[in-house]
Formats: sequence, C-alpha cells, structure tokens
Amino acid sequence: MSTTRCLWCGNDPLYMEYHDLEWGKQVKDDKTLFEFLILESAQAGLSWITILKRREQYKEAFADFDVQAVSKFTPKKVEDILTNSGVIRHRRKIETSITNAQIFIKIQEEFGSFYQYLYSFMPNQERIEHNIVTPKDAVITSTESDSISKDLKKRGIKFFGSTICYAYMQAVGMVNDHFNSCSFRN
Repeated sequence: MSTTRCLWCGNDPLYMEYHDLEWGKQVKDDKTLFEFLILESAQAGLSWITILKRREQYKEAFADFDVQAVSKFTPKKVEDILTNSGVIRHRRKIETSITNAQIFIKIQEEFGSFYQYLYSFMPNQERIEHNIVTPKDAVITSTESDSISKDLKKRGIKFFGSTICYAYMQAVGMVNDHFNSCSFRN
C-alpha cells in the first residue's frame, strides 16, 4: 500500500518525518506547546524547514524548552545564544522568547494551563477538522488564529501574528489540515 502525504512536505526526509509523526497531532502538554511557541516565533519571516533543521540546537539553547528556566534568562544568556550558529541569531527574537516565557507562565496561572487557554478560543473547545482536497482549500489564518494572536499581542507576546498563530495551531493539532487524501490524516 502506497503512502500519500500532504503536498507541502515534498521529499525532504526531515519534513516527511515531521509531517508523519508530529504535524497535526493534538498536543495537550504545556511543555510541547511552549516549544512550538518558541519555534514558531523564531520562524517568523523564515521557512519552517529552516527552524526544523535547527530544532535540536534550539532545544539545547533554550533549556530543553523549560518555560521556567527560559523566563529567567539573563542578558548574559542572550549573548551566549547569539554566539550559537545553530539558532537564528536574531537578538529581538531571542529576547522576546524570554518575555514570551514570562507571559506563558502568567497565562498558565490564569487558566490552569496554556492548553486550556488556547482551547478557550476553539468552537466547543475542540479541534477544527478542515476538508482539504486541493491546495486552494488551505488557509493561512482563521477567526480563531486572529483571536488568539490578538489576545496574545494584548498580553505582550511578540512574533506571533495570525499567520504564525495558524501555523502553530496546525503544528499542535488544534486544526487538522492534512489533505483528505493524506495517509496521515488523523
């Protein structure tokens, strides 16, 4: 039996593995949700494969995506990260990750978890299933991504506009945007 994938992952083995094992799978744990917040924010203005290829270096540089540790990063730690060629050396994005971690923690305290916060924006607090037959059926933003990014911006989160938010929602399975023909549609 042949395997059919969504068109966007092409033939890159790393992209295919990410598509097959992670993309669109519902994530409920806050550690992974924080990881993708860091990675998607770093991706702003770049391709996802650029970040995906650096994921392990991000994991190392950002304390295994421990939100408490990242929230306490010092200016010295920022300088250390800026010398790491394995991450995108963009000072504002790195500094913003610290502020974003602090806001993430405040949201956890307010809602019980970041997951509960995110799903408070979802219809019936459930993931959205899209009917994607051709590439023209795919979208890059939604009412939900608009609302989440707007609320996060109001709270002080940076590098997380509606398009980045929607990509985040796809990555963590808040929306199922696998093509109907995809063998990995779950």
